[in-house]
Amino acid sequence: METLSKLPNRQAYCLQGYDYTLAGGYFVTLVAKDRRMVFGDVVADQVVLNAAGELIQSEWIKIVDRFPSIMLDEFIVMPNHFHAILFLTNMRERVESVGAGLVPARKQMDEVKSGKDKEDVERGVQERAAPTLSDVVGAFKSITAVRYIENVKTNSWLPLNGQLWQRSFYDRIIRNEEELHHLREYVHFNVAKWPQDEENPVYVQR
Repeated sequence: METLSKLPNRQAYCLQGYDYTLAGGYFVTLVAKDRRMVFGDVVADQVVLNAAGELIQSEWIKIVDRFPSIMLDEFIVMPNHFHAILFLTNMRERVESVGAGLVPARKQMDEVKSGKDKEDVERGVQERAAPTLSDVVGAFKSITAVRYIENVKTNSWLPLNGQLWQRSFYDRIIRNEEELHHLREYVHFNVAKWPQDEENPVYVQR
Protein backbone atom coordinates (compact mmCIF):
# COMPACT_ATOMS: atom_id res chain seq x y z
CA MET A 1 0.00 0.00 0.00
CA GLU A 2 1.37 3.42 -0.93
CA THR A 3 1.76 6.12 1.66
CA LEU A 4 -0.46 9.15 1.19
CA SER A 5 2.47 11.27 0.03
CA LYS A 6 2.95 8.91 -2.93
CA LEU A 7 -0.67 8.90 -3.99
CA PRO A 8 -0.91 10.86 -7.26
CA ASN A 9 -2.67 14.24 -7.38
CA ARG A 10 -2.46 14.90 -3.65
CA GLN A 11 -2.98 18.65 -3.37
CA ALA A 12 -3.62 21.31 -0.76
CA TYR A 13 -5.56 23.56 -3.12
CA CYS A 14 -8.65 23.43 -5.29
CA LEU A 15 -8.36 22.61 -8.98
CA GLN A 16 -8.77 25.94 -10.77
CA GLY A 17 -12.03 26.04 -12.69
CA TYR A 18 -13.40 22.83 -11.18
CA ASP A 19 -16.93 23.01 -9.76
CA TYR A 20 -16.69 21.30 -6.37
CA THR A 21 -20.50 21.20 -6.04
CA LEU A 22 -20.63 18.70 -8.89
CA ALA A 23 -21.87 15.24 -8.00
CA GLY A 24 -18.86 13.00 -7.58
CA GLY A 25 -16.43 11.36 -5.21
CA TYR A 26 -13.68 13.03 -3.19
CA PHE A 27 -10.92 11.89 -0.86
CA VAL A 28 -10.00 14.42 1.83
CA THR A 29 -7.38 14.59 4.57
CA LEU A 30 -7.33 16.96 7.54
CA VAL A 31 -4.28 17.22 9.80
CA ALA A 32 -4.19 18.47 13.40
CA LYS A 33 -2.25 21.68 13.95
CA ASP A 34 1.44 20.94 14.43
CA ARG A 35 0.62 17.22 14.04
CA ARG A 36 -0.30 17.10 17.73
CA MET A 37 -1.56 13.72 18.94
CA VAL A 38 -4.90 15.04 20.17
CA PHE A 39 -7.28 12.30 19.02
CA GLY A 40 -5.79 9.17 20.57
CA ASP A 41 -3.04 6.67 19.86
CA VAL A 42 -2.26 3.50 17.92
CA VAL A 43 -1.82 0.37 20.03
CA ALA A 44 -1.11 -3.03 18.48
CA ASP A 45 -2.20 -1.82 15.02
CA GLN A 46 -5.48 -0.52 16.40
CA VAL A 47 -6.58 3.09 16.75
CA VAL A 48 -7.54 3.83 20.35
CA LEU A 49 -9.53 7.06 20.26
CA ASN A 50 -9.73 9.35 23.24
CA ALA A 51 -12.75 11.55 23.93
CA ALA A 52 -11.56 14.09 21.37
CA GLY A 53 -11.16 11.40 18.73
CA GLU A 54 -14.65 10.10 19.45
CA LEU A 55 -15.93 13.65 19.04
CA ILE A 56 -14.32 13.91 15.60
CA GLN A 57 -15.85 10.59 14.57
CA SER A 58 -19.35 11.42 15.79
CA GLU A 59 -19.36 14.91 14.26
CA TRP A 60 -18.35 13.51 10.87
CA ILE A 61 -21.22 11.05 10.96
CA LYS A 62 -23.60 13.90 11.87
CA ILE A 63 -22.37 16.18 9.08
CA VAL A 64 -25.03 14.66 6.81
CA ASP A 65 -27.66 16.27 9.03
CA ARG A 66 -26.27 19.66 8.03
CA PHE A 67 -25.68 18.69 4.40
CA PRO A 68 -28.30 16.09 3.36
CA SER A 69 -26.97 16.03 -0.22
CA ILE A 70 -23.66 14.43 0.74
CA MET A 71 -23.02 10.71 1.09
CA LEU A 72 -20.31 9.39 3.41
CA ASP A 73 -18.08 6.47 2.53
CA GLU A 74 -14.98 5.08 4.28
CA PHE A 75 -13.30 7.28 6.89
CA ILE A 76 -10.87 6.96 9.77
CA VAL A 77 -9.78 9.13 12.68
CA MET A 78 -6.06 8.76 13.33
CA PRO A 79 -4.15 10.16 16.33
CA ASN A 80 -3.42 13.46 14.58
CA HIS A 81 -5.26 13.40 11.25
CA PHE A 82 -8.45 12.35 9.53
CA HIS A 83 -9.13 10.66 6.18
CA ALA A 84 -12.53 10.43 4.52
CA ILE A 85 -14.19 9.56 1.24
CA LEU A 86 -17.43 11.37 0.47
CA PHE A 87 -19.77 12.05 -2.42
CA LEU A 88 -21.51 15.29 -3.31
CA THR A 89 -24.84 14.52 -4.92
CA ASN A 90 -27.70 16.37 -6.60
CA MET A 91 -30.61 16.64 -4.15
CA ARG A 92 -33.12 16.17 -6.93
CA GLU A 93 -31.55 12.96 -8.06
CA ARG A 94 -29.47 11.08 -5.48
CA VAL A 95 -26.70 8.98 -6.94
CA GLU A 96 -28.05 5.47 -7.51
CA SER A 97 -24.63 3.90 -7.74
CA VAL A 98 -21.05 4.83 -6.96
CA GLY A 99 -20.06 4.57 -10.59
CA ALA A 100 -22.81 6.98 -11.66
CA GLY A 101 -21.57 9.47 -9.10
CA LEU A 102 -18.01 9.38 -10.40
CA VAL A 103 -18.82 10.02 -14.06
CA PRO A 104 -19.87 13.71 -13.95
CA ALA A 105 -17.00 14.71 -11.67
CA ARG A 106 -14.49 12.96 -13.91
CA LYS A 107 -16.02 14.51 -17.05
CA GLN A 108 -15.87 18.07 -15.79
CA MET A 109 -12.34 17.73 -14.42
CA ASP A 110 -11.19 16.47 -17.82
CA GLU A 111 -12.91 19.41 -19.53
CA VAL A 112 -11.21 21.93 -17.26
CA LYS A 113 -7.80 20.32 -17.64
CA SER A 114 -8.20 20.21 -21.42
CA GLY A 115 -8.44 24.00 -21.45
CA LYS A 116 -12.16 24.34 -22.06
CA ASP A 117 -13.43 27.74 -20.96
CA LYS A 118 -14.62 27.70 -17.35
CA GLU A 119 -17.85 29.55 -18.24
CA ASP A 120 -18.65 27.01 -20.93
CA VAL A 121 -18.15 24.21 -18.43
CA GLU A 122 -20.37 25.91 -15.89
CA ARG A 123 -23.15 26.38 -18.45
CA GLY A 124 -23.18 22.63 -18.94
CA VAL A 125 -23.70 21.91 -15.27
CA GLN A 126 -27.33 21.54 -14.28
CA GLU A 127 -28.64 23.86 -11.60
CA ARG A 128 -28.46 22.22 -8.19
CA ALA A 129 -28.76 23.00 -4.50
CA ALA A 130 -25.58 21.43 -3.18
CA PRO A 131 -22.70 22.47 -0.95
CA THR A 132 -19.15 22.73 -2.20
CA LEU A 133 -16.46 20.46 -0.86
CA SER A 134 -15.01 23.46 0.97
CA ASP A 135 -18.42 24.15 2.55
CA VAL A 136 -18.54 20.64 3.99
CA VAL A 137 -14.95 20.52 5.19
CA GLY A 138 -15.05 24.08 6.50
CA ALA A 139 -18.20 23.41 8.51
CA PHE A 140 -16.74 20.19 9.91
CA LYS A 141 -13.51 21.90 10.95
CA SER A 142 -15.41 24.77 12.56
CA ILE A 143 -17.86 22.54 14.44
CA THR A 144 -15.17 20.24 15.79
CA ALA A 145 -12.93 23.15 16.80
CA VAL A 146 -15.73 24.82 18.74
CA ARG A 147 -16.72 21.59 20.43
CA TYR A 148 -13.09 20.86 21.29
CA ILE A 149 -12.59 24.29 22.86
CA GLU A 150 -15.75 23.78 24.92
CA ASN A 151 -14.26 20.58 26.31
CA VAL A 152 -10.93 22.24 27.04
CA LYS A 153 -12.86 24.57 29.35
CA THR A 154 -15.23 22.02 30.87
CA ASN A 155 -13.38 18.70 30.76
CA SER A 156 -9.71 19.74 30.85
CA TRP A 157 -8.89 18.47 27.37
CA LEU A 158 -5.40 19.20 26.05
CA PRO A 159 -5.28 22.97 25.32
CA LEU A 160 -4.91 24.00 21.72
CA ASN A 161 -1.93 25.82 20.30
CA GLY A 162 -4.10 28.38 18.51
CA GLN A 163 -6.09 26.03 16.26
CA LEU A 164 -7.32 22.46 16.19
CA TRP A 165 -6.62 21.85 12.48
CA GLN A 166 -4.06 23.01 9.97
CA ARG A 167 -5.46 25.76 7.77
CA SER A 168 -5.63 23.83 4.51
CA PHE A 169 -6.91 20.37 3.71
CA TYR A 170 -5.84 17.88 1.08
CA ASP A 171 -8.31 16.74 -1.55
CA ARG A 172 -8.34 14.31 -4.42
CA ILE A 173 -11.05 13.95 -7.04
CA ILE A 174 -11.87 10.26 -7.49
CA ARG A 175 -11.83 9.62 -11.22
CA ASN A 176 -12.96 6.01 -11.49
CA GLU A 177 -13.86 2.79 -9.70
CA GLU A 178 -10.25 1.63 -9.55
CA GLU A 179 -9.17 4.76 -7.71
CA LEU A 180 -12.15 4.47 -5.37
CA HIS A 181 -11.17 0.89 -4.51
CA HIS A 182 -7.54 1.92 -3.98
CA LEU A 183 -8.51 4.79 -1.67
CA ARG A 184 -10.94 2.64 0.31
CA GLU A 185 -8.13 0.19 0.91
CA TYR A 186 -5.81 3.02 1.87
CA VAL A 187 -8.29 4.27 4.49
CA HIS A 188 -9.02 0.78 5.75
CA PHE A 189 -5.36 -0.16 6.19
CA ASN A 190 -4.10 3.27 7.23
CA VAL A 191 -3.62 2.27 10.84
CA ALA A 192 -1.34 -0.64 9.88
CA LYS A 193 0.99 1.86 8.18
CA TRP A 194 1.14 4.19 11.18
CA PRO A 195 4.81 3.40 12.03
CA GLN A 196 5.78 4.70 8.55
CA ASP A 197 3.08 7.38 8.26
CA GLU A 198 4.44 10.83 7.33
CA GLU A 199 2.02 12.36 9.85
CA ASN A 200 3.48 10.22 12.68
CA PRO A 201 5.71 12.54 14.75
CA VAL A 202 7.90 9.63 15.81
CA TYR A 203 8.48 8.57 12.20
CA VAL A 204 9.16 12.16 11.11
CA GLN A 205 11.87 12.54 13.78
CA ARG A 206 13.80 9.45 12.63
